[in-house]
Amino acid sequence: MSVYDKLSQLGISLPPVAMPAAAYVPFVRTGNLVFVSGHIARKDGKPWVGQFGVDIDTEEGKKAARAIAIDLLGTLHAATGDLNKITRLVKVMSLVNSASGFTEQHLVTNGASELFAEVFGAEKGAHARSAFGVAQIPMGACVEIELIAEVA
Repeated sequence: MSVYDKLSQLGISLPPVAMPAAAYVPFVRTGNLVFVSGHIARKDGKPWVGQFGVDIDTEEGKKAARAIAIDLLGTLHAATGDLNKITRLVKVMSLVNSASGFTEQHLVTNGASELFAEVFGAEKGAHARSAFGVAQIPMGACVEIELIAEVA
């Protein structure tokens, strides 16, 4: 089954690439690797704001991370022209806007990781990962995620 068939089954349509809000590009391809810049969580077209441990919980965070994963797939599609060319996701890095006592960054980030496994399968979708708690993310967003993918 192709990646696009899987996305269709999940009811996901790929969004267009968001234009950067600062001095960077959405992705860089070098050799067989694509580095996708960090994408912030968005809800209803606006930054999905909040801080974990203050006004947002882990379950809502998983939804935010999943939404980011969909945006990342749109950018990855623009970078490669065809998501079926992805041979594997290599690395995911997640920044979670966290109060000092919040320790479930890894669970928030599962929202993205689980979607990638659904879309690409267990082997191609499995990736190395880091999930960090940070004091703030641009525009007050609750989560930001970037990724590195290998392309055939």
